[in-house]
Amino acid sequence: MNSGSLEKNIVEKYGGITPEAMVESALGHARILEELDFHNIVISLKASNVPMTIAAYRLISEKTDYPLHIGVTEAGTVFKGTIKSCAGLGCLLAEGIGDTVRVSLTGDPKEEVLVGHELLRALGIEKGGIEFVSCPTCGRCQIDLIGIAEKVEKRLGGLDKNIKVAIMGCAVNGPGEAKEADIALPEEKVRYCCLKREI
Repeated sequence: MNSGSLEKNIVEKYGGITPEAMVESALGHARILEELDFHNIVISLKASNVPMTIAAYRLISEKTDYPLHIGVTEAGTVFKGTIKSCAGLGCLLAEGIGDTVRVSLTGDPKEEVLVGHELLRALGIEKGGIEFVSCPTCGRCQIDLIGIAEKVEKRLGGLDKNIKVAIMGCAVNGPGEAKEADIALPEEKVRYCCLKREI
């Protein structure tokens, strides 16, 4: 169910669109299916408002064992929609809520899949693929870190290896942070390369 399609009587009962109203509507529809002896149900409670989405999924997770399809609907364009989706979905998934996910972006559907995969990787739910880390630029950075990081990320984009790659631009923090990576390119004009295992 979508917050924009709540039944009028439920909206009036709760004085507007609320997480409680969304949950009541979804469970009401589930009961209709159960009465028809249909139990192959997945419940979705989507809103474009992130706090409302989180609250609705938390509430329904306490009231039913049906699988939950989570998402922030109509999240927006690729940049803002990615942030809203990751804020909502990341919070829920970190709490163990959600069985399937949908990232909704106003853009190429491929972006939705990429964001979804990266979110699952960031949370440790999905394994495999390149984990790419790079530091933010600061006054200590003496190289074109942004350009180098973008080139390396693009070159490694299609590589199906379970490795961590670090591009660091700081001579102070970079070496310590980069040593956790399989491949590290620290600040010293990217002259140092530490390869812990073969690609």
